[in-house]
Amino acid sequence: MEMGLNHKTALVTGSTKGIGKAIAMELAKEGVHVLINGRNEDEVERTVHEIKSNYPATSPQPAAADMVDIEQREALFLKYPHVDLLVNNMGMYEIMQYEDVVDEVWEKYFRTNVLAANALSKFYLPQMLKNNDGRVIFIASEEALMPSGQMPQYAMTKSMLLSLSKNLSKLTIGSEVTVNTILPGPTLSENVQQIIEGIYPNEDLTFSEKEKRFMKTNLPQSEIQRFIKPSEIGRLAAFICSPYASAFKGSPIRMDGGMIPTIF
Repeated sequence: MEMGLNHKTALVTGSTKGIGKAIAMELAKEGVHVLINGRNEDEVERTVHEIKSNYPATSPQPAAADMVDIEQREALFLKYPHVDLLVNNMGMYEIMQYEDVVDEVWEKYFRTNVLAANALSKFYLPQMLKNNDGRVIFIASEEALMPSGQMPQYAMTKSMLLSLSKNLSKLTIGSEVTVNTILPGPTLSENVQQIIEGIYPNEDLTFSEKEKRFMKTNLPQSEIQRFIKPSEIGRLAAFICSPYASAFKGSPIRMDGGMIPTIF
């Protein structure tokens, strides 16, 4: 399906690997000029070259910056003052016990997972509204709706993104601009794949067999009984960015593999 995104410009934060890179790739496939973001300049450049090689009709650009750092963020705004599509993907997570989450950790997660995305939205959304065209997407998690208790500091920030998205969506009433949130379930990022391989290092199993064994033991509530592919989330994000998704407004859009057991 052709998504009607040719020649749009998108900033995808945290787009040198995992879900962010998959979203950037799927947007480039649709003819979008993608701004690749990450803190490591070499990784950013490699990703830009990879996208340019795969999709030579597009013009991916490096947007290396630590989005938590105000000065680096401001420099990015000066360099790229306009985007049509903003995908707030960048974030951090780790398994932690609640008693180990001290105030400094809460604050770090809040600054990284929420305030950085809010700052980007605050800068780019008014321009979208002025042009009566644009998309803002937040990448949350099933943890936003169904906290596991294994990473309370992460779950809190992802729940906050749902509220932020809904509040910003209220500013788009009567316009063709949309603000939405995608909630992926367990996804096969590079880190997750390494973890699974590490759990079964000496077993004569294919990765698919290791994955099924892990899911059955650790995530039996998953209805797909495999990890979600980043490209699947990337394709969904491309659709939500498209003109065909203009009726999604302030929506939490679940791609959780059936992890969340409720009907809402």
